[in-house]
Amino acid sequence: MSEPRLIKKYPNRRLYDTELSRYITIEDIRALVAARTRPRIIEQRSGADITRSVLLQVIAELELGSAARLSETFLAELIGSYGERGG
Repeated sequence: MSEPRLIKKYPNRRLYDTELSRYITIEDIRALVAARTRPRIIEQRSGADITRSVLLQVIAELELGSAARLSETFLAELIGSYGERGG
C-alpha cells in the first residue's frame, strides 16, 4: 500500500475525498480498502483521526447483509476479550 488517501469527515457526517475533490460514501471507503488503498479519515473540525471507527462502521454495515462472515460466538468472544472495563 502507498501513502494513505486523506478523507475528511465534516460535521454534516459527509466524507470528502481530498484526492478526488468530491464527497464519497461508506461504500466508497469499502471499495478503496478492497483496492488496497489505505484511507486516513480525519474529523475536519477537530483534526482527530477517526479511521478505525469508520472502518468498524464499514464492517458493521457489511455484517448486516447476506455476506456476513462474523459469527455471534466470535463477536461475543471478541467483546469479552476486552475485559470488564473495555480496554
